[in-house]
Amino acid sequence: MDWIKFLGTAGARFVVSKQLRSSGGIWMSLAGKEILVDPGPGTLVHCLKSRPKLNPGKLDAIILTHKHLDHTGDVNVMIEAMTEGRLQKRGVLFAPADAFENDPVVLSYLKDYPEKIEILKEKSEYQLGDLKITAPVKHIHHGVECYGLNFEGGRKSVSIIADTRYFEGIESFYPGEILILYVVLLQPFPDRVIDHLNLGDAERIIEANRPGLTLLTHFGLTMLRSKPWKLAEALSKKLKVKVQAARDGMEIKLE
Repeated sequence: MDWIKFLGTAGARFVVSKQLRSSGGIWMSLAGKEILVDPGPGTLVHCLKSRPKLNPGKLDAIILTHKHLDHTGDVNVMIEAMTEGRLQKRGVLFAPADAFENDPVVLSYLKDYPEKIEILKEKSEYQLGDLKITAPVKHIHHGVECYGLNFEGGRKSVSIIADTRYFEGIESFYPGEILILYVVLLQPFPDRVIDHLNLGDAERIIEANRPGLTLLTHFGLTMLRSKPWKLAEALSKKLKVKVQAARDGMEIKLE
């Protein structure tokens, strides 16, 4: 059984720092592999509070889409937990190169704990058992090295469009039957450019790709104040495709 669980749905600094939504990232069980994407602050606690409990010692991979704190706050403790304090040298850590360079977010002494480290690069492809993972394009509009992800080999193909300002053609890189969109903003700010997707961008992407299911997550304040579940319902009706707003602790079975 493949499934996706949202340990947290917080996006942007205020929602994370006030914990208006949890910031635990996404746990996925795909093609027999257990994968944690973007372990932000509180991930370990939410794994252990999950029902049923999620055991970090069973993880096969941890993936960082980029090095910002809301995506990496618990990466070090999750590496410790995945490897049982290095008693078990296991698992793969996927991350962009700058996660290990200036202002590294992965502590140096932990780099030997996983069985392998894979550096995410544009147009790169990796194999994790029967699961193929690709980072199709670099998200140049986010200030640090950032990549979305495609997963193929499970019951459904899954795409994650991580943080970025919209750029022409982004939708063509993420054809998954299940599409996870990080939607921080309700709409663009009139006086400044912010390097995140807004709801209008999400609509444009969904309309172009028409995935079987779109899951909106990583909400900023403007999205939360506008009740993302109602926004998702309105998009579903307008586009005639299934759109859901993720909730903290929500699990989706991929049948």
